[in-house]
Amino acid sequence: MSNLKVFNSYTRQKEAFQPIVPGYAGMYVCGPTVSGESHLGHARPFITFDIIYRYLMHLGYKVRYVRNITDAGHFEEEGRAAEDKISSKAVLEKLEPMELVQKYTNLFHWAMRRFNNLEPSIEPTATGHIVEQIEMIKQIIAEGYAYESNGSVYFDVKKYAETHPYGKLSGRIVDELLETSRELEGQDEKKNKQDFALWKAAPPEHIMRWASPWGEGFPGWHIECSAMSTKYLGEEFDIHGGGMDLMFPHHESEIAQSSVCNGGHVPARYWLHNNMITINGKKMGKSYNNVIKLTELFSGDHPILEKAYSPMTVRFFILQTHYRSTLDFSNEALQGAEKGLKRLWEAYAHLRKLEGTSASPADSELDARVNTLVDEFEVFMQDDFSTAKVLANMFELVPVINSIKDGHIDVNALSAATLEKLKTGFTTFLENVFGLTEEEAVQDDKLNGVMELLIEIRKEARARKDYATSDKIRNQLSELGILLKDEKNGGMSFSLK
Repeated sequence: MSNLKVFNSYTRQKEAFQPIVPGYAGMYVCGPTVSGESHLGHARPFITFDIIYRYLMHLGYKVRYVRNITDAGHFEEEGRAAEDKISSKAVLEKLEPMELVQKYTNLFHWAMRRFNNLEPSIEPTATGHIVEQIEMIKQIIAEGYAYESNGSVYFDVKKYAETHPYGKLSGRIVDELLETSRELEGQDEKKNKQDFALWKAAPPEHIMRWASPWGEGFPGWHIECSAMSTKYLGEEFDIHGGGMDLMFPHHESEIAQSSVCNGGHVPARYWLHNNMITINGKKMGKSYNNVIKLTELFSGDHPILEKAYSPMTVRFFILQTHYRSTLDFSNEALQGAEKGLKRLWEAYAHLRKLEGTSASPADSELDARVNTLVDEFEVFMQDDFSTAKVLANMFELVPVINSIKDGHIDVNALSAATLEKLKTGFTTFLENVFGLTEEEAVQDDKLNGVMELLIEIRKEARARKDYATSDKIRNQLSELGILLKDEKNGGMSFSLK
C-alpha cells in the first residue's frame, strides 16, 4: 500500500511498515493523566501522533486510533504510600475526584481542538475499565508472574526476566536495576525492589477505591494501558506511541504484562516515541519554574513568555523538527516559527489563486525542479514522517510562487499540470496531513470596542480600589473565554482562549 518506513524503538532501527491486517492500522497512544492542566510538553506527543494518524489515513489505511484518559491510578512508587495523582489533587482542590477529572479532561479537549487535532477513534478511561484490569491481573497471577501482598498485587520482574527480555525497549538491564533501585521505605511487602504494582490496597483515607479479589484498592498505572489497548486493538496491534519519557517504566511494564497474557508476544509491532521539549536548553520541570501550561502559552501569561503564541504557531514550531529529535523552546524560536508560518501561508493563499493555461512549460528546468520538490513531500513523509524536510521543500517553493505573483516569473513558465500538482501538494500536506489552518481572524471591531470599554471601566474601578468590580469583570470575561491580562506598565490586554 505504501513504502512507509518507521523507526521502531523496540528494535532500534527503521522498518517497513507492514500492518497485521492489510489496509488497516491499529494505533494506541498513551493519553493524559487528567490531574492538572496540560502543558507545552504534552503538546508534542499529541500533535506528533495526530500527524501520524492523518498520514496513515492519507495513505489509505483505515485507522483505529485509541488514546486513553488516565483518570485514576497514575502513581510513582516513590514513598511509603503510592498515592494516586487524581486522588491527591482532588483533596488539594477540594473537588470530588470525578469533578477534577472532568475539569481537566475538558481543558485537555479544548487545547486539542485549538491545535486542530483530530479526535481519536476511541478514548477509553482507566476508571471505565476496572473490570478488564482486574481480569488481566488475575491472569498474570495464574501464570505465576505476579503475587499478592497485604492486599496489593505486584508484578515479579525478576521471575519474568528469567525467560523474557525485560528491558529490551528501554535498554535497561535487570541486574543493574536490582543494584540501582533505591531502597524505599515501606516497600518490604515486595519481593524485589524493581517489582511494580498492578493493584494497590487503598488505605482508609483513599477516596478512589474499587472492590477486587484482593480487597478494596485501585489499579496501577501500567496495567491500565495494557487492558485498554488489548480490549480495543487486540492482543497484537500495529503501533504503540508516546513520549520518550514513557519508555521506562511505563511501556516496558506494558510489554511485560501484555506478553504474559497473550502467549509471549510483544503487544505492538512498532513502538514509536517522540523526543522531549526543552526550555532554553533546560529540561522542563517544576524545579526550574519553566512548566508552561497551554492556557498560559495561548494567553502569554507566564514570566518566561514575551507574548502569547497561537495554537497554529506552536503546531508549526513542532513540525519544524523531526519528532525523534529534541526540540528546544524559546521566545526567539516561537517568533521565528510565527513569521515562517505567516510567510508560508501567504504564499499558499496566492498559489490557490494562480491559473495556468499552458500544456507545455515555458521553463522546462524550473518545471522539473518544482515537480521534484513536490514529489519529495511524499518521499520525506514515507521516511519516518520527516515533516521538517517537507517544510524545507515548501520554503524552497515559496520564492517561485511569490515571483509568479509579482510577475517576475510568468505563470506559464510552469505547465498547467505542474501548477495543479503544486496546489494539490500544498493543500494535501499543509492542511490535510499537517493539520495547519489559517490563523484565527483578529477580533472584529465591535469586540475590540466592547473590550476597550470594559478595560476602561475596570481601570476606573481599580483606581478607586473597587476590587470586587474589577475582579468580577475579569472572572466573567474568563468564563466567556476571554483572558484579561494586566501588563507591567499598568495597561491591560486581552486574548481569546
